[in-house]
Amino acid sequence: MAKVILWGSLSRLAEGRKEFDIDAPNIDRMLTALGEAAPKLKPILEKGVTVSVDGTLYRLDRFQKIEPDSEVFILPKMAGG
Repeated sequence: MAKVILWGSLSRLAEGRKEFDIDAPNIDRMLTALGEAAPKLKPILEKGVTVSVDGTLYRLDRFQKIEPDSEVFILPKMAGG
């Protein structure tokens, strides 16, 4: 299972929980499972977040593969400029 870590204030919406072990083949399924595990996070996840998988940032590639031993960070949506 991938280790999923909530960054910054996102853990507040998961009742203080910062880490989850989630079994999912890609970012899309991982975000769905995370929303089910922490329902208050679901609106933020649907609105958009930045996801780091093993050190690489993804904003739009929801079908990026996640390996079972991946380390995943969920960050508030990052604006570019």
